[in-house]
Amino acid sequence: MSHDLVIRGGTVVDGTGAEPFAADVAVDGDSIVEIGTVDGKGKQEIQADGLAVSPGFVDLHTHLDAQIGWDKQVTSISWHGVTTALFGNCGVTFAPCKESDREFLAGMMETVEDIPKNAILHGLPWNWESYGGYLDALAALGPAINVCGLVGHCATRFYVMGERAVEEPATEDEVRQIAELAGQSVKEGAVGFSTNRFPPHRLPDGRSIPGTFADRDELRAVAEEVGKQGGIMQTVSDFRDFDAEMDLIRDEARSARGALFSSAAEVGTERLNERVMAMRAEGLNVTSVTVPRSGGGVGGLSTDNFFRTPAWNELRKLDLAGRVQAIRDPAKRQRLVLEVKGLNQDVQNGMKRWFYMGDAARPCYTQDLSQNLVALAEAAGEHPVETWLRISDETNGKALFHMRGFNVNLDSLAELISTEWAMPGLGDAGAHVSQMIDSGWPTFILSHWHRDSGLYTIQEAVRRISSVPANVLGLHDRGTLAVGKRADINVFDIERLEERMPEIVHDFPFGAPRFIQRAAGYHATVCNGTVVLREDELTGDCAGRVLRNGVA
Repeated sequence: MSHDLVIRGGTVVDGTGAEPFAADVAVDGDSIVEIGTVDGKGKQEIQADGLAVSPGFVDLHTHLDAQIGWDKQVTSISWHGVTTALFGNCGVTFAPCKESDREFLAGMMETVEDIPKNAILHGLPWNWESYGGYLDALAALGPAINVCGLVGHCATRFYVMGERAVEEPATEDEVRQIAELAGQSVKEGAVGFSTNRFPPHRLPDGRSIPGTFADRDELRAVAEEVGKQGGIMQTVSDFRDFDAEMDLIRDEARSARGALFSSAAEVGTERLNERVMAMRAEGLNVTSVTVPRSGGGVGGLSTDNFFRTPAWNELRKLDLAGRVQAIRDPAKRQRLVLEVKGLNQDVQNGMKRWFYMGDAARPCYTQDLSQNLVALAEAAGEHPVETWLRISDETNGKALFHMRGFNVNLDSLAELISTEWAMPGLGDAGAHVSQMIDSGWPTFILSHWHRDSGLYTIQEAVRRISSVPANVLGLHDRGTLAVGKRADINVFDIERLEERMPEIVHDFPFGAPRFIQRAAGYHATVCNGTVVLREDELTGDCAGRVLRNGVA
């Protein structure tokens, strides 16, 4: 019997956590039809001898809501085995949206997520008002991989309350309208609702975004309506009041189909584990995501992410060649050094969290805390800025430095992501595009936390980035390899798998810069039965779908 696609001779890691096994995988149309010994030739065949065959990966935390408008290939995550991405995190979305609110929502996304406002306004069709209309617009774009979305508190609150949404409490009637609109958005296809309670996420005028200080009863009302439609609740909190915020997450999980929240090792794994395991013992569906390496910025001479003083600001006006020439001028270099030395102690201490990413093809994210920039400088008898400049000079401006912001201690992070409820993710793809790049987190999980450190077996690593997040989203036809499931599949060489060094490109509308990060070791990625990546390169085929709540 002939099949559309046969992946032959691989080691199947099916996403359930079961032991890997040798088998062929046959695909017809968009579905898996056979796993075992497949007779006959496929119209297409992928030889997977010595390679792992897994489900496609599911990214629970992206901000590709705007980028998809001009990047149907959904890079960089599509280079890293992701076949389904969740949009609309952190409460910031582009729907529901009245025509008069477009500038506000685009400006908010720019200041919160570092996505250029002009790119947003000109790169999307903006031909919707309802959340369902937004999903229709995404479907018309024809992405390379699957996407689904949360409806955001900011847009929903602003739609109901207008300018009052930013700082004022909602009236009883407004709470009802906000909750009903959230429920209607889920009915139209959103997989849930996201809210952001982190005050540093601000509007262009400096005020915290709508919903930051909303009464918890408002969110409980939303959870009731979202739950009626089978949606989940996602919460971003700064845990100012730890117990009250965990109580809110518990209450959201009781009303909705589940609760998803963001965590970091600095919050404290022990106390998080105590609260979340109590919720799970109650039968509640509560899951967290955290970036599986130290989260933070990436800076270097090729970026604009470095010191802010007059001399350093002059560098920003130059291209890379001009910057390299400038730092090689003794007088200019001395001025750069003196201005940084004159900055306050907080800046000096901050450099203890900066780490040189190396000069190999694979970036190094795993240095011990004792290998920071300050320690390198002390060993060389230099000031840290002199070390920064020296390394930049020696690499012709290509050196990059990882600026750890959270999950700083990898031992503490390992403890967090070893719990039953903390899943790797939070790559923030599509956000902070000129400041950071963590889109390669699935590759890091497999290469570092499985192969290099042994924290996870390969079956556990794959389970945590495929079936677990798929189940969080209610995508019961994806996330595992089984007959009848959708054919979202990765074929990769675990011995070769690794991220490549980040690089700045200028491919956003109006030439705006962003980081990209490629991968090595992916033999193929299949989305809905179509090969969308071969030998680490995207094929250009766009087989993705908009996955709607209750339909996917």
